[in-house]
Amino acid sequence: MHYTIQQTLQQAVPVLQQAGIESPRLEADILLTQVLGVQRSYLIAWSNRLLSDTEYQYFQVLITRRCAGEPIAYLTGHREFWSLDLLVSPAVLIPRPATETLVEQAIEHLNHLSNPVLADLGTGSGAIAIALAKECPAALIVAIDCQLDAICIAQANVQRLKINNVKLLCASWLNAIVPKSMDMLVSNPPYIAETDPHLTQGDVRFEPRTALTSGNEGLDDIRQLIQQAPLYLKNAGWLLLEHGYTQGEAVRILMQQQGFKHVSTIHDLEGQERVTIGQWFND
Repeated sequence: MHYTIQQTLQQAVPVLQQAGIESPRLEADILLTQVLGVQRSYLIAWSNRLLSDTEYQYFQVLITRRCAGEPIAYLTGHREFWSLDLLVSPAVLIPRPATETLVEQAIEHLNHLSNPVLADLGTGSGAIAIALAKECPAALIVAIDCQLDAICIAQANVQRLKINNVKLLCASWLNAIVPKSMDMLVSNPPYIAETDPHLTQGDVRFEPRTALTSGNEGLDDIRQLIQQAPLYLKNAGWLLLEHGYTQGEAVRILMQQQGFKHVSTIHDLEGQERVTIGQWFND
């Protein structure tokens, strides 16, 4: 038996709803557009179009995977960030709106510099680097990740979005950077404690654990970046770090103990402490 677009969606919505999906109709639409390779408007205009057996079965597979909790971004292979359509895969974290706070702060501190050079550490999909490249075309952004699979995703995004001021490197944190060469270092590093119960809930169950966790307190990578950053920053250079909403005070203390000046924490759109920044001055 063949079903129309309308009938297929009517079947899927209660299934998603029962699985606890917050926006079942929206997600059903998104998954069906993925199957058919069309825009959402097509689903309305051609609601009586019959699906082939292959299309229907593919859609059912996606619905089953979504009901099991798999992030819709991984099912579609796309995620919007900073109004950019980015490719994503299970090799990278899914870009989140809170990280746009990091981008905003970076832009604010780059605007008064001419031809700045900065690094995005742990670039993943390249979301931060590409957003900054779009907003600051005179900047050179070095995007670094230690995972080759992530670099491949970032490279694909750089190419399809026609970005020409991002250089990609596969390396561990700051190892590939020339000392005292950076006007700014930005990073959304792993910052979840290894024992955090949230790791067994929601989307993060399917995301790469190495990009999420960082020691017993979630601060191991942040601590390492704060300690190493002064070796690579130019005089008056900035370090900007995203972190968990309960970690602001700890990150401020780490930066101040290291000798950073003008240390402050910025709240995200939900009012949570999200990004801590500090400026480095050479002695």
